[in-house]
Amino acid sequence: MSGTNEPSKGTTTDSTDYSRMPKKSNTTTWVIAIVVIVVVIALLGYAWGAGLLGNKTTPSAASCPSGVSGQAVSGQGSTFVYPLMTFWSTSSVLPCGIALNYLGVGSGAGIAALTQKSVDFGASDAPLSATQRVALPHAAATIPEAIGAVTVMYNIPGVAKGLNLTGPIVASIYLGDISNWNVSAITSINPGVKIPNQAIKTVERADSSGTTYVFTNYLKAENATWATKVGAGTSVVWPVTGGLAEQGSLGVAGQVKSLPGAIGYAELNYAALGGVAYAKLLNPGGAYVLPTAASTAAAAAALAASLPAGTGDWANVSMLNQAGAGTYPLASFTYVMVYTDLGVTYGSAMTQAHATALVQFLWYATHAGQSPLAGLFYVPLPTQVVTVDETTISGITFNGASLTSH
Repeated sequence: MSGTNEPSKGTTTDSTDYSRMPKKSNTTTWVIAIVVIVVVIALLGYAWGAGLLGNKTTPSAASCPSGVSGQAVSGQGSTFVYPLMTFWSTSSVLPCGIALNYLGVGSGAGIAALTQKSVDFGASDAPLSATQRVALPHAAATIPEAIGAVTVMYNIPGVAKGLNLTGPIVASIYLGDISNWNVSAITSINPGVKIPNQAIKTVERADSSGTTYVFTNYLKAENATWATKVGAGTSVVWPVTGGLAEQGSLGVAGQVKSLPGAIGYAELNYAALGGVAYAKLLNPGGAYVLPTAASTAAAAAALAASLPAGTGDWANVSMLNQAGAGTYPLASFTYVMVYTDLGVTYGSAMTQAHATALVQFLWYATHAGQSPLAGLFYVPLPTQVVTVDETTISGITFNGASLTSH
């Protein structure tokens, strides 16, 4: 939308106790800054190596709809997908000279901004809830644009990436029932690994987060006590006294990296590029599986054929604990939410040229924009999902009239 790109000033449902948020130390701030630099360098380095910078596989200016060139599309939300949005916005590959302005402010804030019509799209790793759908001023569609793995990160002195963990153990840690890394429940499933007598510090998201939604739904499925005591959502009341609450995935990853004994959760990109160790998780097939492109793609393949229409209800769509010996159990879609009639929704604040630019971007994101995903630690959409997205994007209108999407 041709409006402000400031973070939403509306309210979201968030039961987190913000008084528990620690003040950032100089070390933590430095680590987070380093992670940001690593992410940006990796994104641009991949683009250069893949020949993507300056090489458009999307419509040339001569073939673009009138008025689209130079339009700036705005979005807010998920930090899970922020590295990918950063790549799209900085690599000069968007079609027709379109620009992308994206703020990674958390999924809850992204949906709030969409509800207030202050952005063109909201991005979230959590599907719209029934309450959120009712709060929207007009009908909206859900468009999966990428797939990623949520990692369980840790900082255990002397222990490298790949520690074996299970869902029930991770839930017990976040419940406070396991408070030291050197307990039999952990050492018994990690033979040969020297795990020190190290107190555990839990790190969680302070903001309303789609990554928290995915993570807590996993814990809910894995641990009956968690299911009854805590539940799942974009924000929950964390049960451990003294847990460290951080803003965004970068905040969580930076805190885990800087704090010996810490455990936290974030999308694979943040752990892998930030140099933070992360665990193998026990899947339903009885195998301990590391999050990789292949193990995450296996989870997506098992789900792709049974999705609702883009205008349907996605609240029960879950990629958790999918079958398969090599399947990583903690994977998720990440979504873009957009209104289905842009003219009716935004009125005079939305022009037909801007609406066309938005659907051009959405088509790019779900087609040519999928090519760099593997290098950025995401998984491209399966063909069946792209087909669902094509129908959804083609159905977006401007005052009832179809828009040119590609």
